[in-house]
Amino acid sequence: MKGTTLEKEKITLSGVNVFCEYVLNGKPPIVLIHGFVSSTYTFHRIIPLLEEQFSVLAIDLPGFGRSEKSTSFIYSFENYAKLILECMDYFRFESAHMVGHSMGGQIALYTAKIAPHKITKLILLCSSGYLKRAKNYQRYSTYLPFFHVFVERYIKRKDIQDYLKNVLYNSSYMNEDLFREYGRPLSDKNFYKSLARLLRYREGDLPSDQLKTIETPTLLLWGEEDKVVPLEVGKKLVEDLPNAKIKTFEKTGHLLTEERPKELYEQIIAYAL
Repeated sequence: MKGTTLEKEKITLSGVNVFCEYVLNGKPPIVLIHGFVSSTYTFHRIIPLLEEQFSVLAIDLPGFGRSEKSTSFIYSFENYAKLILECMDYFRFESAHMVGHSMGGQIALYTAKIAPHKITKLILLCSSGYLKRAKNYQRYSTYLPFFHVFVERYIKRKDIQDYLKNVLYNSSYMNEDLFREYGRPLSDKNFYKSLARLLRYREGDLPSDQLKTIETPTLLLWGEEDKVVPLEVGKKLVEDLPNAKIKTFEKTGHLLTEERPKELYEQIIAYAL
């Protein structure tokens, strides 16, 4: 990140050690929320661009990245949203724009639902949508003593390259940095325990009737070749959210922060400022 003034810190929020990256420069604040099995690294290509116009805060959600893989935190979207609001208070952000990628988009929506006065505008990148809560038998299975071992085996059935191929349209973006950063948590046994707890407590994505109550201005940005969260999800979200519009990118997959950082920055600047 040549030229960036990015700082890094671990802080305690909701009883959990949370890793943050931030640039505080007196400019309007923007908060970045990553997706499932990801981290602040998701935004490494757009943070140096965003800091030209914003104070930037990126958070590793508990259970992911460099944050604590807590075995006591209740991994629900509502709790994630409350933790993000607590983090905003820690950095003295009275309100902020919020960017959420994939699962992070759903968490951003929960945050806007809980505290609409704190979120100025939402920018959702290939946001998760309309996923139901895990079935009862799946949630009950997480109480088995060695369930996290099955989670580990399930995750490791494919290697990092396979996962990255699924989220990128253009595989030429794959490199050693991506392999290292996305593979980082896989050696931590508590990572799989936290995933099991997420399966247990995740309450499901917001349904249409609740989405229709979120008045926050929302921009949806989507890769047309997204194989993880298809474009049809974005089209449905833009119908349900009262004040939303969508912009799509050709020949772009799920990880559009890697494939379209400059275009994302331009869209965010045009929408948020």
